Amino acid sequence: MLEQLIPFLTASVILTISPGPDIVYVMVQGMANGKKHGFVTALGLASGIIVHTSLVAFGVSAIIKSSDILFFIIKLFGAVYLLYLAFQVYKSNPEIAYSADGIKEKSLFSLFKQGFIMNVLNPKVTIFFLAFFPGFLWEPNRNTLIQFYTLGTIFMILTIIIFGSVALLAGKISTYLKEHELSGVILKYLQIVVFVGIAVFILI
Repeated sequence: MLEQLIPFLTASVILTISPGPDIVYVMVQGMANGKKHGFVTALGLASGIIVHTSLVAFGVSAIIKSSDILFFIIKLFGAVYLLYLAFQVYKSNPEIAYSADGIKEKSLFSLFKQGFIMNVLNPKVTIFFLAFFPGFLWEPNRNTLIQFYTLGTIFMILTIIIFGSVALLAGKISTYLKEHELSGVILKYLQIVVFVGIAVFILI
């Protein structure tokens, strides 16, 4: 189990801190409306992970029980998709774009709901979970539901910790990023290494 969880934890942390619309939105809310608003936004986004975990857990668990070949095909799809993500990151602009201008203050409930909906309605998140999670099951022939929910819970806790920290330190993070332009380049190539590394890990 530890042999699977340690690389899962490492990859999850690196992927969560990588620049993306969710973490940037949390930072912008923290900059524009304060730490509390940013943190509630982070909680909303993280809670959507429950839905994606459930979709992948029940769908893939049924496939694992029906056919080892189909399960291998899912893992192969996951590896190919991660390599595709690495290529997309390679082509992207490493500059981290964010602005707190024009961000209106909303109620905490509205921010939580918006974060939850943003996450749940993003099909890329479900596809990513489908690509990412199956490769880290430690006993594919046993109760996979428990394993998927364990991985999902770990990922959600890490997301809350990291996104929450971004919300609390939004001002300092934005200042640092402005002063260190190479940060975007470093994070870009870090993402590429992680995506390719996970793809290889899943296949072997």
